[in-house]
Amino acid sequence: MTFKELTKWYIDLPTIKRLASYDRVNGLISNFNKVYGDRTINTIKPIDLKNYQEIRNGEKTASATIDMEVNGVGSMISKAFDNDMIDGHTLKVFGRIKRLLKKGSNARKRLVSPDEYIMLLKNCSPHLRPILIVAYNTGMRKGEIQKLQWTHVDIENGFIRLPKEITKEDKDKDAPLNHHVKAVLKNLPHLSHDFVFTYNKKPITDKSGCKKSFITACHKAGIPYGTKTPNEIILHDFRRTVKTNMINAGVDVAHRDMILGHSLKGMDAYYLVPTENALKEAIGKYTSWLDSQLISDISEGVRQIVRQH
Repeated sequence: MTFKELTKWYIDLPTIKRLASYDRVNGLISNFNKVYGDRTINTIKPIDLKNYQEIRNGEKTASATIDMEVNGVGSMISKAFDNDMIDGHTLKVFGRIKRLLKKGSNARKRLVSPDEYIMLLKNCSPHLRPILIVAYNTGMRKGEIQKLQWTHVDIENGFIRLPKEITKEDKDKDAPLNHHVKAVLKNLPHLSHDFVFTYNKKPITDKSGCKKSFITACHKAGIPYGTKTPNEIILHDFRRTVKTNMINAGVDVAHRDMILGHSLKGMDAYYLVPTENALKEAIGKYTSWLDSQLISDISEGVRQIVRQH
């Protein structure tokens, strides 16, 4: 079996198709297949993977991307091994390859300050504004926000209930709503389809999503966009900002992880089951802290923006 033949089996698996990162996974493996796609799997050797790293590095590909490509193919190999499609030789080959980057060495640290958040709200297009408000107040991923449907919104009990089909973790997640998010949802229209966030009344289904409008908003707000320098921002930085702000607000680690969809660690994973009331109290503590960071005139500006929706 060649890598291309194995890829066809792998990307058609229902569990893989359900992944929020399906397109990304497919793209990573496709890049590998451009070099070794016609290669018989059991002939691959550690030197071949090292050569692949060198080839991609020579093409000016980021080290993080190269690591993701090798790891992506490694996950496919592991799945094939679990299904008795290959022997343990190739599994060991991928297990021996060293990452180009040390774990965490390229982790982004950019946070979006309250002032920057307000500037973005004031300078973004109408369809992007409610998306930014939800992102800054829940920590939801862009893909989760784009795929959000009204059937996932439980206004009565104060939660967005994300099904595992649209979460990166492949598990259900409940995001408690604060007053900013409730105001946004209350004023968004219900259209012929079930999607919450739209552009020209149509769902935002393209994988690049709101990238172009976010870049425009950054330029108008005087905030550099991108990832090349520590000062630049991307929309995913909102999620990191929310988790950091929760720390500053005094929200404990277990409730932070539950709200953001991260797995509980250690004994917490076995014994801690946060209630919905506890999650509401946690988001309330975060919201009180966040609102206190917004000086009175800016806070009123936020309320005026929210009322427009």
